[in-house]
Amino acid sequence: MKPSELFSLTGQTALITGGSRGLGLQMAEALGEAGATVLITARKADELASAKAHLSARGITVHTVAADASNPEHITHLVAEAQRLMGGVDILVNNAGASWGAPAETHPLEAWDKVMNLNVRGYFLLAQAVATSSMIARKHGRIINLASIAGLGGNPPWMQTIAYNASKGAVVNFTRALACEWGHHGITVNAIAPGFFPSKMSQVLMDTVGVESIAKTTPLQRVGGDDDLKGATLLFASAAGRHITGQILPVDGGVSALIGG
Repeated sequence: MKPSELFSLTGQTALITGGSRGLGLQMAEALGEAGATVLITARKADELASAKAHLSARGITVHTVAADASNPEHITHLVAEAQRLMGGVDILVNNAGASWGAPAETHPLEAWDKVMNLNVRGYFLLAQAVATSSMIARKHGRIINLASIAGLGGNPPWMQTIAYNASKGAVVNFTRALACEWGHHGITVNAIAPGFFPSKMSQVLMDTVGVESIAKTTPLQRVGGDDDLKGATLLFASAAGRHITGQILPVDGGVSALIGG
């Protein structure tokens, strides 16, 4: 196959959670521009409408479903809509996530549960639902989980996100275990571990520490940009990555090399 054919997603379908903004929208762009029909989901209908207009303007066929990716009933509805609108899901991007900043000794239990329910439990439930509804029967599927370099090590003292770090560490081994279990179904399972990217979730940190200060701590002396997840997403989603599974790819400007991740 030619390189252009290896990375083509023509005729494929993709479901992206948290796809209305930030990293999820960037990945939806990458998949759609490579030829996939995409379904983006998030909790807020107005943000989904804006994202749909943005993607449609780029020539992408896009559907939207408002859903909470931590709610089992919403997940059931979401997968049913994916079946109805697209005939199933070839590519699942588990991206929706939450964080909470608090010292470990006073971290609220409800905040811990909120982070774990979305970042770990939700990933499992949606992967399970998508696999059993279409991927296993087709003997083909691509699952991309969003981990984080926060799941590869600890934090500097000014970052107090124990639940987030623990959840992303869980995503790392969830990815490896699922890849081993579902490989015989023709399903690959990989994870992208972003470093510092400007987003709504990271805005408080960026404002507190400063983008320039964060950039200085990375070997490449920059934070992530609007196109920096696209290559990794296409690799894991396309035929180019068909012999890659159970892997965690940091996209972090080299920060994981410093922390030994």
